[in-house]
Amino acid sequence: MNDDAEQQPPTLPDGHSGPRDPVAVPGSVPANYPRLQLARALHTALAHEDAAARRRAESKAGRWRAVLAGMADGRLAIGSRTPVDGLPAWVTPEVVRGGFATSAASAEGPLQPYETAAASAAGLPAERAALFAYCLTEPGLAHLYGLLDSGRYEIRVPEEAALLTVAWLIRTGDVAAALELLDELEPFAARLRFTPRPSALPAPDVRAVHRRTVGEASGKLAVKRPKAAVETQREALTVWQPFGDELLAHWLKTAPAGDRVRADVPDRAWHARGAELLGRYQELAALHTRCTKHSDPKQNLGILLGALEESVAGRPLDARRLGLLRHAVESMVRRRGMPGSEAHTALRAGQAAQAARPSHHAYAQLVLRRLSVLPQETGAGEVAPLVSAVSADEARTSGLPSGSAVPAAVRRVVENALSAPLGTLVERGVVPSAEVLAELVPQLVASTSAQVYPDEALRTLMAANYRAFRNRRSLLLLDLAQQIRPEELPWVAAVRPYRADGEGREPARAALHQLGELAVQAFPGTLLPNPLIRELGVLARQSESGAPLVAELAADIFMGTFTPAYLAAARVAAELLRGTLYEHYYDIDYAAVRDLAIREAAASLNGPHRARTSPGFARLCAERAGESGGGSWSVAANGKIIEQAQILTTHNLASLAAGVGIAPAPGWADLARRSFATVCRLTARVHGNPRPLSTIKDAAYAWRHMLFHLSLCTPAEQAHFLTGLPEETARYPAHTAARLAPALTGLHRAAAGDPVESGGGRRLLGWTTGHHWLREAR
Repeated sequence: MNDDAEQQPPTLPDGHSGPRDPVAVPGSVPANYPRLQLARALHTALAHEDAAARRRAESKAGRWRAVLAGMADGRLAIGSRTPVDGLPAWVTPEVVRGGFATSAASAEGPLQPYETAAASAAGLPAERAALFAYCLTEPGLAHLYGLLDSGRYEIRVPEEAALLTVAWLIRTGDVAAALELLDELEPFAARLRFTPRPSALPAPDVRAVHRRTVGEASGKLAVKRPKAAVETQREALTVWQPFGDELLAHWLKTAPAGDRVRADVPDRAWHARGAELLGRYQELAALHTRCTKHSDPKQNLGILLGALEESVAGRPLDARRLGLLRHAVESMVRRRGMPGSEAHTALRAGQAAQAARPSHHAYAQLVLRRLSVLPQETGAGEVAPLVSAVSADEARTSGLPSGSAVPAAVRRVVENALSAPLGTLVERGVVPSAEVLAELVPQLVASTSAQVYPDEALRTLMAANYRAFRNRRSLLLLDLAQQIRPEELPWVAAVRPYRADGEGREPARAALHQLGELAVQAFPGTLLPNPLIRELGVLARQSESGAPLVAELAADIFMGTFTPAYLAAARVAAELLRGTLYEHYYDIDYAAVRDLAIREAAASLNGPHRARTSPGFARLCAERAGESGGGSWSVAANGKIIEQAQILTTHNLASLAAGVGIAPAPGWADLARRSFATVCRLTARVHGNPRPLSTIKDAAYAWRHMLFHLSLCTPAEQAHFLTGLPEETARYPAHTAARLAPALTGLHRAAAGDPVESGGGRRLLGWTTGHHWLREAR
């Protein structure tokens, strides 16, 4: 039912998701893509100014070489669920950008420090095969039993949960299942790490999640360095401008009141003072090297210095140098006032105060010391004390002003380590997008999905395994192939009989409702990302909600087919939206969609095999997109067909509203208004944008969300919304309203029951094979 939520990654990166530049012929793997990525990595490795960036690029280039080598010699089958020859689907492959496997496994490579320490403690050779065998001995099993009971272990790749599962099965008395699992693991015992990592902390609190650990936040603060531009300005304000003032005042002594600077100098004292200034300049130039303007003979300070060197050396100033000197002096006085004057003194005092402000680097070091006393492997329960103003004691040791506030740039790093309920993180802005939300959701789904295991030790283990599994990067898949699921891992399959599925149904249903409502409420106008849909799909299956959830498909590799889940989702939308503004605006015959779904479902039930595709739904989407004539393949044509599928299904909004029963607290009218604000914001970005098609596509997504939310409003709410559209568009540049005028006209006509594309109205869609009308400046 939710198979498509794990079908394939959304699109290849680097601009290939838009309606331009196809990277492959239909059904094939984009062969040039790895070569392009290798070339980019090599260029960075050779040309980047930062040594660390060069090292990272060299490592990345090595991985892309492995991809190309594997594709060339047949060891890699890109597009398959088992892309690496000799590795079963359950082994976690090393995956690089775009979903390409490198032929390596994530759990292989040199022994980790914890493995080396375990081998040393047991008196074993530093080999994985020896560790594997030791874990099956009496002392090895005793060690694993202790980890199971304490929960003080960490699973970073799913394979590290395998031997703990073996130990749990043996302790439970299911030796047969343990031996069967060992038979599957043993061929890879010398290659992959199957042992868990000991941890100082038990399993995390499932009621709270965090975006970054304290250790990760500390790492980001530790690499903060004083900004060169800021420190250059500080040097200019504290060193060179005061010195320039002294030099200017020295030359002004040669000018009687109201006169210009003269070539003849007053007396020997002036010469002596000039020599002293020149000597100090040499010292300052040697110590303070950030600013270089003082060394430019064409700059005012350079002119004053050059003239002083000539005078101190006893050489008279020629007419040209004297003219330059007078011009420099007069411009400096005109710009800032006479040194010592009230205006000049006030200016320099303000600049000195600015220069005295501590750097962000200094505050980062202070906060880093505060973080150092906390456990580094988890989030922080409260961040306010960590980013509070500098205390008196801290001021004495750090040199920072007492009571001064920590800068926002430093606070944000720490705030991302806050550990709190997901709703709290969204409310505080720690989760700024649906994509970030999708990163955090697996932490909650892991604990929820593990509720089906009555045994506490097994529940903790399976939650840790799930969290690690969700770090597994998606593969590039073709032909509607599905990403591997957690239950396909042999150690998860081995404990399948120990599930009590009924126990997890209600927690999964509650989590599905909470997360679905949070995602739609927090980010209206935003397409739900595939990783989030995947997690909602897991909860939907476990809760047996019957809500079909579907993924965003990749236009680059789309083959014109859809699984039956798409038609099932369209049927849910038909039953919710039939007769609404949404149906009328998009010119959908939802009664026909419902009939099609019933016919195909009946045919599938009566057939010998479950249907893998829905030909009727694919044909309907192609017809609505105007791409059913057998024209040439293109990404843009694919995008038009996929967009029609999203329109018919509402891309999960109807499934969440009708199938899950979400009811966002602000109300549908509020979500419609916020979705329209997103439309306006994105449309404003089209102006002057040389490549606006991806922005137009996102604006069309937000427009569709607006129509969905508006269709669930009362007639009075709809009328009020339509009346307020001019006021909302007036908040944006004038060209925004001008570009949206045809879409707004179409919306008003649809609301009145008239055809959308008449009287100057246009239907706002994101994909086109021609020139998009939203690009036109009116």
